[in-house]
Amino acid sequence: MASTTREKFVSFINNRWLVFVAAMWIQSCAGIGYLFGSISPVIKSSLNYNQKELARLGVAKDLGDSVGFIAGYLSEMLPLWAALLVGAVQNLVGYGWVWLIVTGRAPILPLWAMCILIFVGNNGETYFNTASLVSGVQNFPKSRGPVVGILKGFAGLGGAMLSQIYTVINSPDPASLIFMVAVAPAVVVITLMFFIRPVGGHRQIRPTDGFSFTFIYGVCILLAVYLMAVMLIEDLAVVSLNVVTAFTVVLFFILLAPVLVPIMTSFFSDSNGPVDTVEEPLVPKREEDQDPGLRTPDLILSEVEDEKPRDVDLLPASERHKRIAHLQAQLMQAAAEGAVRVKGRRGPHRGEDFTLMQALVKADFWLIFFSLLLGGGSGLTVIDNLGQMSQSLGYDNTHVFVSMISIWNFLGRISGGYFSELVVRDYAYPRPVAMAVAQIVMAVGHVCFAFGWPGAMYIGTLLIGLGYGAHWAIVPATASELFGLKKFGALYNFLTLALPVGSFVFSGMIASSIYDMEAERQAHGSVFNPDDVLKCEGSICYFLTSLIMSGFCIVACISSMILVRRTKSVYTHLYAKTRA
Repeated sequence: MASTTREKFVSFINNRWLVFVAAMWIQSCAGIGYLFGSISPVIKSSLNYNQKELARLGVAKDLGDSVGFIAGYLSEMLPLWAALLVGAVQNLVGYGWVWLIVTGRAPILPLWAMCILIFVGNNGETYFNTASLVSGVQNFPKSRGPVVGILKGFAGLGGAMLSQIYTVINSPDPASLIFMVAVAPAVVVITLMFFIRPVGGHRQIRPTDGFSFTFIYGVCILLAVYLMAVMLIEDLAVVSLNVVTAFTVVLFFILLAPVLVPIMTSFFSDSNGPVDTVEEPLVPKREEDQDPGLRTPDLILSEVEDEKPRDVDLLPASERHKRIAHLQAQLMQAAAEGAVRVKGRRGPHRGEDFTLMQALVKADFWLIFFSLLLGGGSGLTVIDNLGQMSQSLGYDNTHVFVSMISIWNFLGRISGGYFSELVVRDYAYPRPVAMAVAQIVMAVGHVCFAFGWPGAMYIGTLLIGLGYGAHWAIVPATASELFGLKKFGALYNFLTLALPVGSFVFSGMIASSIYDMEAERQAHGSVFNPDDVLKCEGSICYFLTSLIMSGFCIVACISSMILVRRTKSVYTHLYAKTRA
């Protein structure tokens, strides 16, 4: 009996679902950057910054959230727990120092030094993201869409959860939110970091996996709906501190619910029950690692890719499969008779393992980057400026919209992973088509912000949150499908560079300049104290910026559809067997 209990406990510790749940909790701390809209007014007033200076801090924050080369490199060289520890220390030092400055406990630093501190603090997120996603896609190699969507979803929801905890603290000092941003992620990550690791998840396939994912999806939706309900209650009614505390306790119980999955699969499942023993490879075998006698079919596939007519990809699926199968049979027969000599590989083909340098010369990789730059960059600009946008339209409680966009961001990531997985699994159609849909949704959201109609903040926050969040479920899964898992950390972290570039263009150059110009124009038309901070009021503050970003989202959609056209045959090859 004792031996059986010990074996089940060991199974629990090495259960890939436990790693997944721990990664979900860590990811809930990887979204602290989304709280910048809440902490930026405190920084702006304490340090007497104008909107352009505040935008520089926003760009530094976005750079910190996106420059993950070191995180990707360390995740390959060190155990994942060590990479997480580095991220926790960076987060604590960066934001902790900002808190000391804002509260007057440390001397005020020049703007460039403040940018460095924000960069260092937010750069900790890249370690949390990289370690969680690498362990997730390696432990669940055939469920990348749902895994990435859920993990990135929790990162998007982190802002709403921390805001709720901050409400419980009920601190009269608005700078205490910065202190929470510095300390809370470090505590959570250091507590859970040893659970995050590959555990041979490809050997743990069970018939209950589908139910387990359904249960976790249910918890995710419950969490989002609950947070939304709590936010609306706290915003529309006067709620006592005891009630807010009760709301937060229930929130923690919902967050703990997913741990039931590894408990049930380790302690209560039939260990002698049926287990799918067909292993899903973590990384597809390289050609040179295979038996020489088995190489020809793979090489024939690469020949088919080179020799097939371009119009084949435009045919209906059934006819396309017939044409490709016929061409493959002809090439195999010709190769067997010596009529043709199969070429050796000049490099990996789509769907195989690429290094970063190999991916950088591929048009598909840059289409993903460019589409993310325009779509994701415009969404991040809204998130960074949400405090000022809501204030310009007459809303006093900016925390509500910051929390709302976190929730819609979360649901966008969950739904983006789920529906894009349906697209590839059920129809063998390229996943980027889901990204194109998300970018159209965002274009409509920007139009809502531009005109500032009654309720536009709520509708625009909904649409931008959903569309922006969907990018973070679709892009990593697409990159892993087209360019492989082996160097996924480096590929993912390079793609995230699109965000600070987009943020710099949209927020650092366009949005801040137009805002300050309108604020100065309004100041000249009224009694204005030169010592006051410039402030813009009305929908005009972000009208032109929002229309520009809406147009760029349409351009991003066109880029995504070009990628869809280019990768149809790849997804047909990857997922046709799954459909069968």
